[in-house]
Amino acid sequence: MRTIINISLPEQLNREIEKVMRKGRYATKSEFLRELIREKLEEEDILAQIRKSEAEFRTGKGKVLRSLKDLR
Repeated sequence: MRTIINISLPEQLNREIEKVMRKGRYATKSEFLRELIREKLEEEDILAQIRKSEAEFRTGKGKVLRSLKDLR
């Protein structure tokens, strides 16, 4: 199921999106914005994982690897 939302964009930003669309990567602004949102959500997830790993390392739960063999 889809939800329809409306957004307003500054004209310059709209023109930049249209330039990207003319290059053929996206057929619609919706496709462009969906991908942008997915990328941002993935980025946030990765950053959360990094923060968690850093916290674990600070509390002594991490392991310093000196070579790829240490991964085992």
